[in-house]
Amino acid sequence: MTTQPAAVAHWQEQVADKRKRLQALIPAEWIIAPVSKDQANVLDVPKTCGLLTDRELEITNTTDVSLLLQKLASAEWSAVEVTTAFSKRAIVAYQLVNCLTEIFIDQALKRAAELDAYLKEHGTVMGPLHGLPISLKDQFQIKGLETTMGYAALIGQIAEDDAVLVKLLLRAGAVIYVRTNVPQTLMWGETHNNVFGRTLNPYNRLLTPGGSSGGEGALISMHGSPLGVGTDIGGSIRVPSHFCGLYGFKPSSHRMPSYGMVNSLDGQDSVPTSVGPLTTSLSGVTTFFRSVINQEPWRHSPETVPMPWSEDDYLLKNRDGGKKLCFGIMWDEGSVKPHPPVLRALGTVKKALEAAGHTVIDWSSLRHSEYVAVARAFWLADGSEDYNSCLTTGEPLINSMDPDADPNDIPVFRVPRQPLTAYQIWQLTKERRALRKAHLDRWEATSSLTGTGRPIDALIAPVAPYAAVPHGKTRSSIYTVIWNCLDFPSLIIPVTKVDPSVDGVPLREEFWSDEDKIVHELYDPELHKGLPVGVQVLGPTLQEEVVLGVGEVVDAALKAL
Repeated sequence: MTTQPAAVAHWQEQVADKRKRLQALIPAEWIIAPVSKDQANVLDVPKTCGLLTDRELEITNTTDVSLLLQKLASAEWSAVEVTTAFSKRAIVAYQLVNCLTEIFIDQALKRAAELDAYLKEHGTVMGPLHGLPISLKDQFQIKGLETTMGYAALIGQIAEDDAVLVKLLLRAGAVIYVRTNVPQTLMWGETHNNVFGRTLNPYNRLLTPGGSSGGEGALISMHGSPLGVGTDIGGSIRVPSHFCGLYGFKPSSHRMPSYGMVNSLDGQDSVPTSVGPLTTSLSGVTTFFRSVINQEPWRHSPETVPMPWSEDDYLLKNRDGGKKLCFGIMWDEGSVKPHPPVLRALGTVKKALEAAGHTVIDWSSLRHSEYVAVARAFWLADGSEDYNSCLTTGEPLINSMDPDADPNDIPVFRVPRQPLTAYQIWQLTKERRALRKAHLDRWEATSSLTGTGRPIDALIAPVAPYAAVPHGKTRSSIYTVIWNCLDFPSLIIPVTKVDPSVDGVPLREEFWSDEDKIVHELYDPELHKGLPVGVQVLGPTLQEEVVLGVGEVVDAALKAL
């Protein structure tokens, strides 16, 4: 009876020490004046706080990653000044929305100086990401640093080597300078843990930035990073991108290297984790993806698909160069109706594509709940043994993202299931295979409807039924999980922002499900005012270059509207 309080004290002491060490890494002159807790939107604070110079604001407000890289390559901006500018802004973001878990600016500036010297000596860049500051989700190991992944038990465990992706980013010339917050277990659509606390949405700090790559979403939306790397097993890149107004990309699960990355449910490979970017521009997505693929990551990460970058696919050469495409559009998944701004975003995309000469046909969701149920069954197949293996210090399992929740109240979806036997997992795998075949047949059958002789070139769908919601109010990620079950690449494109004058509360007397009613009642046009809304652009497994090429068409059509 006396061991439990001691264990509790021990893990809490570890957390306190970790937070103290993190705070000590912030230069004293970068501490800004406190901002009132009543100030919900903090996007302008980096400009008004007085820490950044006009030139640093110009650098960090440059949203087009390709332009940043051009200025770095021409030495108009040095790697040192770009790294300094984004480091300052990242520290400002951390003080406002609690998005960082590791800060290593001194090492980053040393690296930046080496890149500047290389450019001066050789007259050329070290690689395609030369001088670009890149943030990482707190899963990618960096030699000499802890990777806690939001667990107190992992404090003090020092990485002996860099993750493969880290090595490739450095080889491409990137500057890595911070890592970002995650939820405990990673398996949440919000971002909160016992080690670092809760990450807030810069558009409204009463709302969540999403999860589990919520630290990345919050940091990048404040322009504290031009590009970050996240992971996605059920929406963890896509939801933060949608909630925070960013471009995001979930490739097929084994297209990017994951070796050396710590993970929840590590070893579960039936509905596995994908690695991908969150960024301020579509050029950032494509540059990141191409830069990694061109280094043949399969030679370093054993599960990575040996599939070189296809420029022909990206340029849509087998699709008439993208001049006349046909898109499917999924307005809803059948059980939960999206809020008005989400439906308006879909309608805006349809209007833009049709104005650009493309065709858009409706896609009705079928058997959607079965895909979601299969994915969840795989994730819960261990009976929570994975979670428990990381709770060895007395740290409690977080059962709710709601700040006001009773920690002893365990919701139904967090109650451990009985572990599945190997045979039961095989049957589940067969069910997933049959679902994938059914979806493939539906996709191919659209050839008779498109007018191009091909199936639809991509599918447009909601990312979530809502824009960002209050902390603890996210619901099931039904609009994203299905695409993990199918292993489809998904590109997030920002489309619009919530406007109460056109996105009023719809009058509804009937609801499709109990969940539909709960989601409907979450909508508050005034609370959601000004929040970003994006869409998913989806394509079949391992067609990343096609999805990115089609994404260029969608993005250009929206900008021309």
